[in-house]
Amino acid sequence: QVQLVESGGGLVQPGGSLRLSCAVSGFTLEYYAIGWFRQAPGKGREGVSFISSADGSTQYADSVKGRFTISRDNAKSAVYLKMNDLKPEDTAIYYCALASQYGGLVTQAWEYEHWGQGTQVTVSS
Repeated sequence: QVQLVESGGGLVQPGGSLRLSCAVSGFTLEYYAIGWFRQAPGKGREGVSFISSADGSTQYADSVKGRFTISRDNAKSAVYLKMNDLKPEDTAIYYCALASQYGGLVTQAWEYEHWGQGTQVTVSS
């Protein structure tokens, strides 16, 4: 049974940091591309960051570049998103997702087959 469970969200002040985790079970993580997406109230889903399965290449949305870092630990079947210098506009529900494509980055939401339930991140003073 495939399962993705996010954790680590919460309320943080502007300029603060959080690290989101995504625990993966039911399959071998190393063969999957990974993405973090977010959805703010009244807005569509936005791709935040991506990491490939083959060489660990990464890509970030311009809005988070230099502040967020995506990583994966295949041995622990876990995915992470370290978020620094958080801004109120980062407030959203954050989702991890997996795509069964071995190789390069996968950046389109429709390409992802497996999704977590999401974790809320609220940036406010």
